[in-house]
Amino acid sequence: MILKVIAYARNGHTDKFGIPRQSRDASPIETRIVFEPEYRVPEALRGIDGYSHLWLIWGFSETHRQQDLDSTNIGQTYDKDTITWSPTVRPPRLGGNKRMGVFATRSPFRPNPLGLSSVRLIRIEDGDLIVSGADLLDGTPIYDIKPYLSFSDCHEDAKNGFAEETADYQLKVVWEATMETYLSTLPAHYQHIGSTSVAEWKHAVEYILSQDPRPGYQDDPEREYKLDYDGITVTFVVQEGIVIVKNIQKMQKDLRM
Repeated sequence: MILKVIAYARNGHTDKFGIPRQSRDASPIETRIVFEPEYRVPEALRGIDGYSHLWLIWGFSETHRQQDLDSTNIGQTYDKDTITWSPTVRPPRLGGNKRMGVFATRSPFRPNPLGLSSVRLIRIEDGDLIVSGADLLDGTPIYDIKPYLSFSDCHEDAKNGFAEETADYQLKVVWEATMETYLSTLPAHYQHIGSTSVAEWKHAVEYILSQDPRPGYQDDPEREYKLDYDGITVTFVVQEGIVIVKNIQKMQKDLRM
């Protein structure tokens, strides 16, 4: 099978750190699905505006398999120079120290690096699809788009396995007083911001931080983390379950493709 890239995702996520771990309908972050010339055909979207949600089938474009396999965990010795996947992975939400079967997770380290996301269709704009809720890096290749059907794709009695433990996990986000004042000057300094307003940008950043982008095994209240979003670097700490934004500044190098 040969997969063809039909489109690319464009948004403010220029780094893997901070991308939501799952697609969620509550996400305020918009992503533009930009079609490649061959597939930029109006007829191909005929009827799509009748759906509220879509499935995106995409590729993990920035996943680099770390060759850290432990043969004692999988019961067999593998050639680490040739293997490209592991039967078990360490889900971040479980602290990164507990292994689960790869097919029981949504880890990017899979036999085939394919992702599946359910997103809300916001609008069609200049031949592109504007969606929300996508858990995608800027520049992610899209291989296919299909309508989401509530009568077949939604199962009210579905079980969520170990993922249920962190389904509602989120942190409170606060901004230091100096940051709240500085936000009012944001448009003058960062006019290339993708959001339509400072309030919209702030809302998106707060949503990202509330999902706790840190690795599950890190819980140092003094450690500063840096999150790049939409051309701006956000510095924050996490103390007693609260995210505190300490600083925002223009990214030294804009990594958007």
